[in-house]
Amino acid sequence: MPDLKDGEFAEIKGSGSKPYVLRNVGGVYSCSCPAWRNQSIPIENRTCKHLGRLRGIAAEAQRIGEVQSGTGKVHQKALDCDAEGEESGKEPPLLLAHPWDHLTDLSGWWMSEKLDGVRAYWDGCRFLSRQGNEYRAPTWFIEGLPEIPLDGELWLDRQMFQRTVSIVRRHDASDHWKEIPYVVFDAPALGLPFEERQRELVRILGKGRSPDSYVRVLEQARCAGLDHLQSELDRVVKMGGEGLMLRQPRSHYDVGRSTTLYKVKTFLDAE
Repeated sequence: MPDLKDGEFAEIKGSGSKPYVLRNVGGVYSCSCPAWRNQSIPIENRTCKHLGRLRGIAAEAQRIGEVQSGTGKVHQKALDCDAEGEESGKEPPLLLAHPWDHLTDLSGWWMSEKLDGVRAYWDGCRFLSRQGNEYRAPTWFIEGLPEIPLDGELWLDRQMFQRTVSIVRRHDASDHWKEIPYVVFDAPALGLPFEERQRELVRILGKGRSPDSYVRVLEQARCAGLDHLQSELDRVVKMGGEGLMLRQPRSHYDVGRSTTLYKVKTFLDAE
């Protein structure tokens, strides 16, 4: 595999018009790509897929392992992921809700709180907004996430939307991310009915938020009928929440707006 001597640089084509520049300065390797720049760790510990492509994955793994005192802990996502999503702006394949039509009987549907956070699609490598822009989460935040797509929200708390936005749109991968869990409500790529996808999420991610994890699965409950819907909506709204989401039993993940997912935000919607 080719390598860079001290003081040398190389260029590798990315998805944009300008190539990325890779350098070796005193044994510290760097890349001008977003994946390398936005890691919130010391620069000597950073790597990316472009350095892995130039030097070889094994050589990069060995280099980072040696830097980290022989722990062998390598940021494999940085080596594997295409971190150019922000430049491409490609919208992720999301399921979107309809307002409840007042006609569909929601008895037996799965009911959960409508979170007032920031919708975030985890593509196995990075968080993307509905418009396809990347949220630059710190490395320590995403280390526990699986390599399968997840649909969820970065959610700080009820009536804390603006604070959430101010954190996730920062470009410095700050420690403010410690305030925000990633609340997951679906696994889009699993070709399974909704209930089975939920079981898989619980198996992969666990029911709650562990002390060293920033991810949890959104709680779902069966809707027993209109009275149950209204009482649960009343409870959520009194706590400062936005409303409820209702998901059709055994439905699959449809990209775009679908009548398998309804939102109910006020009592008037439920009457």
